[in-house]
Amino acid sequence: MKINRKKSVSGKKRKVPRVDMRRGIYLLPNLITTANLFCGFLSIIKSLQGNFVFAAWLVVGAIFLDFMDGRVARMTGASSDFGCEYDSLSDLVTFVISPAIMAYLFGLNSYGKIGIAAGFLFLGCGALRLARFNVQSSDVEKVDFQGLPTPSAGGLISTYIIFHMHVFGNAGKFSFILLALTVGLALLMVSSVRYRSFKKINRTSFVSMIMMVSIIFVMAMLPQIMFFAFGVVYTLTGIVEWVWKSPSKIRGIRDLWKRFYDERHTEYMDDDDFEDLETSPKERLKVVNLDSDN
Repeated sequence: MKINRKKSVSGKKRKVPRVDMRRGIYLLPNLITTANLFCGFLSIIKSLQGNFVFAAWLVVGAIFLDFMDGRVARMTGASSDFGCEYDSLSDLVTFVISPAIMAYLFGLNSYGKIGIAAGFLFLGCGALRLARFNVQSSDVEKVDFQGLPTPSAGGLISTYIIFHMHVFGNAGKFSFILLALTVGLALLMVSSVRYRSFKKINRTSFVSMIMMVSIIFVMAMLPQIMFFAFGVVYTLTGIVEWVWKSPSKIRGIRDLWKRFYDERHTEYMDDDDFEDLETSPKERLKVVNLDSDN
């Protein structure tokens, strides 16, 4: 690359980079996004070959690549509309299509049409989630995410498969857990539940550094279990925070549980219990006192 040299006021020559030097900076985040896309493509191939553990680890590795491409683009000032669209298309392949195929071949295929519907529900909700993010990225989702991000949803399915194979060692066991997980994650992606994006964390502080090192250390101790546990905790924190900030939801859940309990209690009551309900509290208290005297 040629560099123009111009004389400054003092007479010394100074280096002036050409405008086309920016092309290398734009190329770096797009290369990381391409690596993310390749991980998703290779994960699909490994799932079709039956190597589910390797396919799941490819998705987990792609999560770190997806985290890096945005950071690199912002650090180098190379953010662009093209990069955002390319990143969304890569996420669609890596974190939506690949986990949906992986989940279907791993256990959802045993449910027939229900398994197909669950896999397609995950695929459709993931595509809608990415489309909504592209529209709302500049205002609604500038700080936090509205709905579960697709890397988290695809990563949780992948880490569950790693966890399942490490603990049970058989892809056919407890497939209903994978079915419920796939449907639940699909609905969370298009929900209004807000999830932290950790953009407000001060990464230069000493406390943040200690927390990050501690998380990496704990996850490295037993990655087959801790990656899945970390994904479950992150998914549940959004739900708990969403319920906690909405007192009306808490009252609704409490009223629903109370009504359910009253119906079940009434169902198992016999005729003597209904006669006891007709008596006043004072009369029931007298009966109790008489029994205690005897």
